[in-house]
Amino acid sequence: MPSTLIGLTAAFCTTIAFLPQVIKTWRTRSTKDISLAMFLVFTTGIFLWLVYGVMLRDIPLIAANGTTFVLSATILYFKLRHG
Repeated sequence: MPSTLIGLTAAFCTTIAFLPQVIKTWRTRSTKDISLAMFLVFTTGIFLWLVYGVMLRDIPLIAANGTTFVLSATILYFKLRHG
């Protein structure tokens, strides 16, 4: 299962990368430097990766994209609410 371990490690790294931005956005309520178009497309893509992972029953894909979707959707929420 080395491929699963590599997948989980990659999932952790790419997912945790969003945490500082979520924390900053949550604290400051400022999203002026974040592109709405980019985050709409990105969040949609992450959601589709999550669906794909569920269809394949692939734990690394589900874990990474489920968590990243929540983090990305949080930033998107603040972008839509606070501009």
